[in-house]
Amino acid sequence: MKSELSTFFDRVLPDVDASLDNLLPSGTTPPEKIHQAMRYSVFAGGKRLRPALCIAGFALYESNWTAVLPVASAFEMIHTYSLIHDDLPAMDDDDFRRGLPSCHKKFGEATAILAGDALLTLAFEVLAGIDAFPPERTLRVISMLARASGSESGMIAGQVFDIEAEGSPIDRVDVERIHRSKTAAIITAAVTAGAFLGGAKEPELGSVRVFGERIGLAFQIVDDILDETASSETLGKTGGKDRDQAKATYPALHGLERSRAIVRELTEQARAAIRPLGTRSEVLLSIADYLETRSH
Repeated sequence: MKSELSTFFDRVLPDVDASLDNLLPSGTTPPEKIHQAMRYSVFAGGKRLRPALCIAGFALYESNWTAVLPVASAFEMIHTYSLIHDDLPAMDDDDFRRGLPSCHKKFGEATAILAGDALLTLAFEVLAGIDAFPPERTLRVISMLARASGSESGMIAGQVFDIEAEGSPIDRVDVERIHRSKTAAIITAAVTAGAFLGGAKEPELGSVRVFGERIGLAFQIVDDILDETASSETLGKTGGKDRDQAKATYPALHGLERSRAIVRELTEQARAAIRPLGTRSEVLLSIADYLETRSH
């Protein structure tokens, strides 16, 4: 018998992929190379975690999630753009992503940079064109995503902090700041935006936000652990690079055992935040359980 989470993903992922396929320019649309590179990276696999969280947040309040699919797709575009740029020689310099040659290895560095730029741009074009929600709500979601992607407390800030910390002495505050900005900010925005568009009001929206913050941080710590313990084949990218590049990670600071304990603590805090929502929160609770125990 399938778990509720498996059933949810079986329903959601085909809808997300169909939405992305519809929103992305075809590989034959000029200039063909850039659109092929965008589609290559978007459809190279992946968990679709961010769009799934966006939809799960929306589904707390609405059973039909069709209206939120473009929003969920925009989050995946932003995520994919970040991966393309993260793999570049100037960043983490990785030749593989999701078990395939990374975008710059397949299409060249210039096209990879532009493919990432194009996905970032398209995400906001998609959001700006949505008419399924009141304009003021859509505008707030655009602001959420922009801030979570940006240079003050979002993904770009996290990447800068990460680069600056390489090979330098680190403490708990430094590592948490990197992880909260680089990874947790987008994850938090995805589930919060979905709930907000579904109709959530405070204090429930605050509970969903706390859930996102906790699982987002836990997700990145698990990534750090897997980089130390899993094979490159399992990861779909080069394993052990965090240690080789002297990255600021939880295992580097706390060791594996304590890092795993922190993941458990954060996951329990995430569960506690949304338990007051009752049975509506079962999918989100299942996602938290999955993220804590995932192997890739």
